[in-house]
Amino acid sequence: MIAAALRDGLEAEGYAVTLASDGLTAVELGATGGFAAIVLDVMLPSLDGFAVCGRLRALSIGTPVLMLTARDGERDEAHGLDIGADDYLTKPFSLLVLTAHLRALIRRSAGGGAGAAGSGAQEVLRAGDLWLDPGARTCGRGDERIEVTGQEFAVLECLMREPGRVLSKEAILGEAWDIAYRGAASIVEVYVSLLRRKIDQPYGTRSIVTVRGHGYRLDESHA
Repeated sequence: MIAAALRDGLEAEGYAVTLASDGLTAVELGATGGFAAIVLDVMLPSLDGFAVCGRLRALSIGTPVLMLTARDGERDEAHGLDIGADDYLTKPFSLLVLTAHLRALIRRSAGGGAGAAGSGAQEVLRAGDLWLDPGARTCGRGDERIEVTGQEFAVLECLMREPGRVLSKEAILGEAWDIAYRGAASIVEVYVSLLRRKIDQPYGTRSIVTVRGHGYRLDESHA
């Protein structure tokens, strides 16, 4: 279910996706070298993700590998990186975070390295004096930093990446929530309300606008 949701989400972002349902198939496909990046779950049948990554690196396949795992521990992360993974993402995660990691991996692999890639997807987003730094995971107004939770940050980033565009609650849910989330889209209303209390009300602004029957948009003229 998660694999299918990931495939659908990445295809919606414009990626061409090939899905491997087990470790042996992943090695066979990865060994072709015909991919910009590999998203690799640790928990796979036949061969786990660590073994898949190790075999690909032993075959001198340098395709960037982003490993996904439900295990939350530094030892697992260190093991994944030691065998050749380029990045590591612990479940639960949102599509927004996953695609940001993928863009960074593909950018670096394309030949820029970390320095050359620094101004790409990690560019600070701005609307009036409201700003959000995806790389540092911080936001604020002017010189003042505003403390928000991880979920609030994800919702705000979703809106700030497309200022002026009306985003439905379902669209925000798909971008900012863990792909395995199956709850009601009304949860978005709760987090928009929480965000307004932090980024708008104390400053007398109205940057997040409700478009009744359609969703929300970030209004730069009132930010």
